[in-house]
Amino acid sequence: MNITISTKDGVPIYRQIVNQIRYMVASGLLLPSEEISPVRTLALKLNVTPNTVVKAYAELEAAGVIFKRRGAGTYISDEQSPLASRERNRIIKVRIDALLAEAHQLDFSADDLLTLFKQQQALLDGGAGSEENRSEDNND
Repeated sequence: MNITISTKDGVPIYRQIVNQIRYMVASGLLLPSEEISPVRTLALKLNVTPNTVVKAYAELEAAGVIFKRRGAGTYISDEQSPLASRERNRIIKVRIDALLAEAHQLDFSADDLLTLFKQQQALLDGGAGSEENRSEDNND
């Protein structure tokens, strides 16, 4: 479990831990029933107090993202939590909002964005029109 903490962004450390674990669960980097780092281990790794990790884990447990087995560790919940779906949607919506704001500043229309989105998707899928899209990109 790779979590990084920033003391400069103003987000409380426990919240950074919560957000990153939620993201890892939503993106499938952490799988159901997978054991996560014990409190003390994660606290030492991140150079934070154990209470910070306890607070983050308590919030994640209350949300149904993780569960504890007394004396056996902390695990990602087995049940497909509605949180995972909500979190995936939230992550994408945040990125869409940022894209739309930047596109507005650069005077792109929704149709322009949709065209670019479809071109990029075709490139990722290796689908038809990939050569055409690459030549268009080279002409810009």
